Amino acid sequence: MLSRDRAYFLLLNIGHFLDHYFLLIFATAAALALTEEWQISYAALIPYATPGFVAFGLGALPAGWLADRWSRDGMMVVFFWGIGLASIGTGFALSPIQIGLGLFVIGLFAAIYHPVGLAIVTTRWRKSGMKIAVNGVWGNLGVGCATLVTGILISHISWRAAFILPGALSCLIGFVYVKVARHAPTVEFDRDAKSVGKYNLPPKAFWRMTAAVFVIAILGGIVFQATTFALPKIFDERLTEMAAALSQMTGSEVASIIGLLTFVVFAAASMAQLLIGFLLDRGGQQQALLGVALVQMSFFLLMQGQSGMLAYGAALGFMLGVFGQIPINDYLIGAMAAGRYRARVFGLRYLVSFSALAFTLPMIAVIHETRGFDALFLVLAALAGLVGAISLLLPKSLAPAN
Repeated sequence: MLSRDRAYFLLLNIGHFLDHYFLLIFATAAALALTEEWQISYAALIPYATPGFVAFGLGALPAGWLADRWSRDGMMVVFFWGIGLASIGTGFALSPIQIGLGLFVIGLFAAIYHPVGLAIVTTRWRKSGMKIAVNGVWGNLGVGCATLVTGILISHISWRAAFILPGALSCLIGFVYVKVARHAPTVEFDRDAKSVGKYNLPPKAFWRMTAAVFVIAILGGIVFQATTFALPKIFDERLTEMAAALSQMTGSEVASIIGLLTFVVFAAASMAQLLIGFLLDRGGQQQALLGVALVQMSFFLLMQGQSGMLAYGAALGFMLGVFGQIPINDYLIGAMAAGRYRARVFGLRYLVSFSALAFTLPMIAVIHETRGFDALFLVLAALAGLVGAISLLLPKSLAPAN
């Protein structure tokens, strides 16, 4: 039987899973169902997801402020119930405008998780590198399962069920969270710290590192959003023959096959975070960040013109780098920010990085419509290279001051 502490951490991980899951239901539904049902092109559908991601970014800071001033656990309950009900409502949309409104509300509640959940993780457990990595794996599995489960539900029920059923599950989990959080351990090792946590660095170097971390968060957020949102469509175009052959062999619908192939890449790539978590707890932030940036850049360039198994292997390669980068920024910001202000600092981090996503989806739509995905891979390779260059501004090894 799980201890209270482990049950509490498990529910926080499930929250991260659902956060990313709900944000990407539409990506698969648009690529595999709505283009046919509503007779609208993929490029024309993408902009309806943009308001949701804008809300996802803009809502992070007020969510963090409310969590610090009111209750972090209370905000997590609002997250589970709010995003669940919003998803159920979105499942009844009758037009692109209605589904865009539903996605906006989903984005508002999705904005709660990162500043609040990560503040809990980094405040409640002192050695947080591996905790953040495990939490990140759950988030990335949510990305992968969104494509897998949505594809299956589209094939066997409808795209509406892909929104409604997970929404009902989230509401149920909210009730479980209320019970577990009420009796969870209350130890928070630095909740009462009044100043911004600092590394053993001169002030000028500290603020330079802070600026570098926020810029890297913006660039990494754009790459993450572009790859996770577009990958089902990339596979729909680049793995046509493979998906058709597997469909014939298994008797499954092509939508389910595309969802499964995408899930396997996301699930396998998420394991990179465990290695990153190991390095973070040992002070290897710069080396880890430079390494994942080089991996991303190399495989984005390799993806040019590829299809079939080569495209699948290249996609796995760049997703290893993309997912591997996620815990690095969260670890650095969690260590720099004092406990009582941590949710607000995480909120600022996600406000900055996710607000940059406002133009990511339109960018995908324009590039896909005019130049195709090869041009998108070149843009992403350039952004990854810039992250690698900026990582050199970080000290080679960091340990928080005691």
